[in-house]
This record gives sequence, C-alpha cells and structure tokens, in this order.
Amino acid sequence: MLNISGYRKQNRKPVELNMAPLIDMVFILLIFFLVTTSFVKETGVDVNRPSAATATAHAKSVIMLGISKDNSVFFNKQEIDIRSVRMNVERALAENPESGVIIVADKESSTGVVITAMDECKMAGVKNVSIAASLPE
Repeated sequence: MLNISGYRKQNRKPVELNMAPLIDMVFILLIFFLVTTSFVKETGVDVNRPSAATATAHAKSVIMLGISKDNSVFFNKQEIDIRSVRMNVERALAENPESGVIIVADKESSTGVVITAMDECKMAGVKNVSIAASLPE
C-alpha cells in the first residue's frame, strides 16, 4: 500500500509570509490620513474671547493672529511687534493667497491695537479679515 501522508510531508515546502505588501499598505494608509487631516492652527496665546450671537465657524485655511489682554500680538506662537504684522501676514499670504485672517483678541485688549492689526492685514493684501468670537452660553 502506498503511504500518501508520508509522501505529502516529504514534498511540503515551507510556508513564507511576505510582509512587504502589508508594510506598503500600512504606509499608504498613514500617508492618506496625514494628507487628509486638517490641523488646527493656534495663535500662541490663551485669550478670553467675547461672545457674539452671530458667530460662525470658518472652514477655509486662515491666518491666525492673537492679541492678549496686555495688548501683546502673537503670530505662529511667537510674540511679534504690532509694526511687523504686515510683513508676517504678507509672508503667510505668499504661501496661500486665498487665505483670510482671523484676529483672536482678548475682550480686555485695547480696541486701538485690534484696529491697527486689522489695518496692517488689509495693507498686506488680505481680502477677508475677521475677529474671533465665541457663541453665547
């Protein structure tokens, strides 16, 4: 009688699991999620926003400018002088010409500093300048 199970055991090749396609797929998924994720830009200062009943959310890419209650101006988490707002906004606008500016000002900050920042943004060529507010509770 012929021993079939012994014949199969002798001619069996070792099973190899190729990990390269699996690793490639993981990297492709990682790249996909990184590209499609929108990152929240912060101003670098913690402010107490005034509330407004007509506040709306902006989904487009925006340039964030922060003004603290002691009238310090922040751009990209760094404190800057009010006179350099125009230069910094022009540089950010060169990267994305369709961007708008949102000024995140503390409700205790000086109105003069906020107006000066808005003027500097307009002179830099920004078409849409907004002031951030929170919804009333």
